[in-house]
Order: sequence, then C-alpha cells, then structure tokens
Amino acid sequence: MGKFFADTYALIEILRGNPNYSKYADGELYSTEFNLLELSYALTRDFGPETAENILNIVRTTLVIVSPTMKQYVKASEIRLRERDKGKKLSLIDCLGYVVAKELGMKFLTGDREFKSMNNVEFVK
Repeated sequence: MGKFFADTYALIEILRGNPNYSKYADGELYSTEFNLLELSYALTRDFGPETAENILNIVRTTLVIVSPTMKQYVKASEIRLRERDKGKKLSLIDCLGYVVAKELGMKFLTGDREFKSMNNVEFVK
C-alpha cells in the first residue's frame, strides 16, 4: 500500500473500522505526538480515560512517530496563514502533518474537507 502520514481524522476512521480506510490500516502509517494528543481527546471523550489509554498504547505501536523540526513548524504556520487568507480553517497540527508528509515524500491521509483540493493529499471519506 505504501507509506502515508495519517492525520487524526484518518486514525479515528481506521479505529472505527471505516471500510474506506481498511486498505490503509495494514500499510506503513506515520504521524506525530500531536496527532496522538488529538486522538487521546476523542478517545477519552467517547470511552473514558482507561480505555483511551489502552487504545493509545496499541495505536502507538503501529505508527512511525515523526518528530517535526523547527523549520517544519514554521512552514506549517505559513501554510495555515496562507490558507486562512483563502477562507480555509486548517488546524496547526494538520498543517504540520501536511508539511511532514510532503517532506518525507508521502501523501497526507485525511478526510478533512479543507484539504480536499490541496496537492499531495490522499482524501478519503
């Protein structure tokens, strides 16, 4: 299947068993600690802290966790500012994932409609 950077949206859909994401679940997925934090919030909200921690421990072992650089932080900020001026509301964490994916030569896997028309995106609903 190849390598993909999974944003939090994609991670949630994989965990939910969305059939549109099933082919990505067995591939090599990359993400950041920031995405795990967002995932933690959703899991804690929906299932409580103990279950959230158990699921996070499993998810963490299946991902390649990337540590972004300061330059990537700045590039992500530039993208958010540029896209904001076009009327898009992108999160900084998603912008960072997008930058990391591009620099690592992989597609940014998401179902976030704000990224749908951007290049280097594997948009899946």
